[in-house]
Amino acid sequence: MPSGRLEHINITVSDIARSAALLEQLMGWHIRWRGPSQMGGETIHVGGEADYIAVYTKGTAVDRFAKGAPLNHVGLVVDDLDAAEAVVREAGLEPFNHADYAPGKRFYFFDWDGIEFEMVSYA
Repeated sequence: MPSGRLEHINITVSDIARSAALLEQLMGWHIRWRGPSQMGGETIHVGGEADYIAVYTKGTAVDRFAKGAPLNHVGLVVDDLDAAEAVVREAGLEPFNHADYAPGKRFYFFDWDGIEFEMVSYA
């Protein structure tokens, strides 16, 4: 049986620089690559050494991909949930649905383009 890992997620956003900056501050990540997209527009890969989120834009209003309609949320793990919440609030976004559950804690937020993120800490 093969084994694997998640390498990246590709999301369409209205402002790639703003979204990349949020992910850098929220996760302690860095920009791995930035350049033109194969589909037109521009992409930034922001992440760590082994994984990343590709933030893509055509530079106009966000086009919704029909295939992305069933996406519920993107889950990200942090070591300090309070610090992550502060970053979200400083970006002008609103955390919601805070919960403690075994084995961790979480909250959710929507970014500027309606993409839902779940922030989790197992610390």
